[in-house]
Amino acid sequence: MTDEELQKLVQHVSIESFHLPFRHQAVFNPRLRTTGGRYLLSSHCLEFNKHQLLHFGIEEFIKIIKHELCHYHLHLGGGGYKHRDSDFKKLLRQVGGSRYCGAIPGMGNSSVLQYIYHCRRCGASFIRRRRLDTRRYVCAACGGKIQLMKREKRAERNDRENEQKG
Repeated sequence: MTDEELQKLVQHVSIESFHLPFRHQAVFNPRLRTTGGRYLLSSHCLEFNKHQLLHFGIEEFIKIIKHELCHYHLHLGGGGYKHRDSDFKKLLRQVGGSRYCGAIPGMGNSSVLQYIYHCRRCGASFIRRRRLDTRRYVCAACGGKIQLMKREKRAERNDRENEQKG
């Protein structure tokens, strides 16, 4: 699907589900990873994650479009357009939009390196995204020396934990 086809689809869904026109721009944003789409308050444009369409299909993608159009129409209409607002929740239920989008395997922050540290005194373990200077920092629980145990990607750790549970 091209940006022009997306624009026509969003306009069609807006008229069909909300009975209101969509008068701004809808585009695919290739930088989106963990979200299905977003509504830009300043320009009133909608951006969508093309991977959601490719991975989950057009039916789920239309639910994401409805979600973003809820933000759009409520904001322009002066209603509560934020996720926590009752106006947003009510309109989302009425039009059949999705509250959350599905997670795409391999997308997002699953490849982020994580550092696993261990306290020599109390044995506490903790995980950090950034490397700590073990000569400068100490355990928050007991003040003991900390030691880097290993570096691993988050996805590898999640896989190992799931194997242990199952």
